[in-house]
Amino acid sequence: MEFVDPIKEIADIKAMKEVLRQHSQRDLLFFVFGINTGMRVSDLLSLKVSDIRDGNEIKEFVTIKGSQDDEIAEFYINNSVKTELSKYLSQVNLEESDYLFKSKKNNNPITRQQAYRIINQAAKDVGIPGKIGTHTLRKTFGYHAYRKGIAVSILSKVYHHQTSAETLHYIGIEKNEKYVIKVDVNL
Repeated sequence: MEFVDPIKEIADIKAMKEVLRQHSQRDLLFFVFGINTGMRVSDLLSLKVSDIRDGNEIKEFVTIKGSQDDEIAEFYINNSVKTELSKYLSQVNLEESDYLFKSKKNNNPITRQQAYRIINQAAKDVGIPGKIGTHTLRKTFGYHAYRKGIAVSILSKVYHHQTSAETLHYIGIEKNEKYVIKVDVNL
């Protein structure tokens, strides 16, 4: 697998959202879901409507059962995801048993290759440098979570990494990178 980069600039994320919004609400939701939850692409693509909605209400967490270790992982559905999810669900007629990121050609989810094309083309359209792929979503989540003060130890658990150094490398934090940590308790 080729190493891909996170999207580090907020302006680039906003630009990608606009490009994807013009293309398809489904594709925008895929991007927003990925960068806000840190879910693996395979897990995103396997989501069904019933996984994210309880009746007419959007769930607070998506629960994924691990394929190898039967471990349960829960991913918080924040307001950014809920907003795009609500727009998407109001535009499409999906049953509870349908895949959330359903292909336009059949009842299956979009393929990993199609997900790659969607993300890669949007990045090219806005001029984002570096290598961009589906893993970019997961890395972007980690990069921005870390920059906002989430402990690397927590991110290591999310990614199932053995060391903090492995996680920092994965999310694109370089040893000499200097930045101000903003801890905003805002009580």
